[in-house]
Amino acid sequence: MTDAAPTAQPGHAVRLDALLVGALAPLGPRAAPSGIAKSPVNRPLALGPLGFEGDAQGDLRVHGGPDKAVHHYPFEHYAAWSDDIGPHPLLSAPGAFGENLSTRGLTEETVALGDLFRLGTALVEVSQGRQPCWKLNARFGRPRLAAEVQASGRTGWYYRVREPGVVAPGDALTLLERPTPDWPLRRLWRILYVETLDRDELAAMAALPGLPDGWRRHAERRLASGRVEDWAPRLEGA
Repeated sequence: MTDAAPTAQPGHAVRLDALLVGALAPLGPRAAPSGIAKSPVNRPLALGPLGFEGDAQGDLRVHGGPDKAVHHYPFEHYAAWSDDIGPHPLLSAPGAFGENLSTRGLTEETVALGDLFRLGTALVEVSQGRQPCWKLNARFGRPRLAAEVQASGRTGWYYRVREPGVVAPGDALTLLERPTPDWPLRRLWRILYVETLDRDELAAMAALPGLPDGWRRHAERRLASGRVEDWAPRLEGA
C-alpha cells in the first residue's frame, strides 16, 4: 500500500510563523546536554550548511549535520496533540518539538522527499522525516511521547541546505521543485514503522536518490535479514 501523491505543488507557499533556535541546556533527570528547547527569534538569522546561527545540538552523533540542518514541525499538529495527551504548557506556542520552523499549510502528507524550497534567501531540500528520540519524553515529562510521535506519523521533517542564505520570521517558504512526487514523507513513515517488512516498498526506498545513508541502511538491512531494527535505544534512551 502506498500513500497518495502530495497535494502541494511547485509554487505553493506558506508563511514562516516562527523561526526558532536553542542553546545547549541540561534536559531531564539525566541533565543531558540538549538544544531541544528552542525559542522564537524576532530578527533575521544566517542559515548555513549545518543550520541556523545560534542553534545547537547536544549529541552530534544523531542530531544535526548536513542532512538534519533544519527541523520543521507543522503547527497544525499541536491541536491533535492536545486532543491526544490533554493540555500541556508546551503546546501553547511553537517550539515544543524542538523545531526551527513553524508553519501552517504543510504536513507529512503534502511534502515529499527531495522537495526544494526557497526559504528567505536560502535554498533548502527535504532530506528525511524525523525519527523521534527519548529527549521528547524528557521535554514533555511523558515517558512514551517519542513512541507516540512515531506511531502517529506526526513526526516533522528535516532539510539539508543547498544554498546558504538569510531567513527572517514571516518569510515565505516556497516550493520550487518536486523531483520525487511519488514519495510523500507519509509513505516513508509507513515503510519504516507500519508495513515494516514490505519487500517491494523497502527495495523501492533503498533505490531512492537523495535518501540519507542511515535510512538506506535501514531498508537494506531489513531486506537482507527479514528483521526490523530495535527502536528501544532511540525511543527510550536505553
